[in-house]
Amino acid sequence: MTGQLPRLRMVDVKKRFGATEALRGVSFEVAAGTVHALIGENGAGKSTLMKILSGVHRPDHGTMELAGGPFSPSNPLDARRAGIAMIYQELNLAPHLSVEENILLGQEPSAFGWIRSRRRGEIARAALAEIGHEDMPLERPVNRLTIAEQQLVEVARALTQRPKVLVMDEPTSSLTQVDMENLFRVIQDLRKKGVSIVYISHFLEECKRAADRYTVLRDGETVDSGEMASADLNSIIHRMVGREMEEIYPRGEHQIGEPVLELRQLAGETKPRSVDMTLRRGEILGVAGLVGAGRTETLRVCFGLDRLCSGKVVVLSRESSAASPARRLAQGMGLLSENRKEEGLLLNRSIADNLTLTRFQPMCRWGVIREKAQRQAAQVWMHQLDVRAESPAQSMRELSGGNQQKVALGRLLHHEADILLLDEPTRGIDVGSKAQIYHLMGRLATQGKAIVFVSSYLPELLGVCDTIAVMCRGKLADVRPVGEWTEHAIIKAAVGQVGAEKANH
Repeated sequence: MTGQLPRLRMVDVKKRFGATEALRGVSFEVAAGTVHALIGENGAGKSTLMKILSGVHRPDHGTMELAGGPFSPSNPLDARRAGIAMIYQELNLAPHLSVEENILLGQEPSAFGWIRSRRRGEIARAALAEIGHEDMPLERPVNRLTIAEQQLVEVARALTQRPKVLVMDEPTSSLTQVDMENLFRVIQDLRKKGVSIVYISHFLEECKRAADRYTVLRDGETVDSGEMASADLNSIIHRMVGREMEEIYPRGEHQIGEPVLELRQLAGETKPRSVDMTLRRGEILGVAGLVGAGRTETLRVCFGLDRLCSGKVVVLSRESSAASPARRLAQGMGLLSENRKEEGLLLNRSIADNLTLTRFQPMCRWGVIREKAQRQAAQVWMHQLDVRAESPAQSMRELSGGNQQKVALGRLLHHEADILLLDEPTRGIDVGSKAQIYHLMGRLATQGKAIVFVSSYLPELLGVCDTIAVMCRGKLADVRPVGEWTEHAIIKAAVGQVGAEKANH
């Protein structure tokens, strides 16, 4: 640890849930004023380890030390008072409370038993200013924000605690490049102030940039640790997945055919304002843009989840503008929501129910679902997508976020949708699973399926897509073949700089 005493030390930590051994003996430590990347596939034990640190779970075995003394939090409040702050991948906000109320929830400034509302607003505004979003409306209910904006609220809330140890679990998974740059600036400021940061991310380039050291977990065990500056990312990936990786961004041959989906001056109640876009058979069309640009809203209006105020939607050369989601499903269109927790899945139902939800017909007889046939159908997709679970009967709530996302994607495949609207499909997915999804998208395009791929992670858009469209302030700013884009050009278009030069190619 470069001569520094560890701010946090966890030694031989073990945890079992029934027959599942989540942690088999993990040792991990972070020095004061350093950033330590915790790396591993979904199910490797990262979240369980951090839940033990934050007081959600008690370890079955092992010890913890914080600032040189024994540490054994009995609950999350106990851990927070000791100086542990968490930014969870699965957002942990009160949806009907305002931005301001969420940022200061549980730590409201008060005098004589009364909340000091003005002071609360000042603290919330200052926290948002630290991450470059001082203009976010403090009075707006959190459930009216996009997922990316909610993630920024989570970050701001953690900063108000002035923690000793800050755990960031996939903090950039929904952020755009501009917000990522602001976050990295905040991380460096906190580092200089002596805060210890545990940085969990499936984006290894981010880990390389932000972290001083790294630890790799696999199957509940520590398998590698070292200095990040001298680390080789390919070696880390190999240690993480325990096998050789194929090319992460495949470029399979696929023919682009006739238009299957056309949006003509599409407008919703607030966003999008006016979008003209054409998706062709066999095409992977990427959509980039800043937080609030209207990418998610465009997909929701197209799919019938949000009201279409003006414009047209043409599906397979036939106008079908004001259709319901049921009508879109019948037309062979499927939507993968960026918000799997609240919109994409039934967490209290089984994997089999979630996978087959929109297409029960193949497993029904006389109007009754044959459970054996349903489980067999679900098992096929679980195998193809490498969903790590005990059986198709397991509850969705018990799966990791990445495995939940695979099930949500598997439902579209089971539905045999020909037009796939994918909103941040790799959010919360480890690098091995991402590669699987990229390969899957390539195979689907080869089969003639058409894909709209919304993502805030520019390297995957440039690596996977045939065409990239960039949105700015609710409108489509530019559409080009992928070879005419660079990350810099995409960002320029996203912030409204007209005339972003095409890359030399």
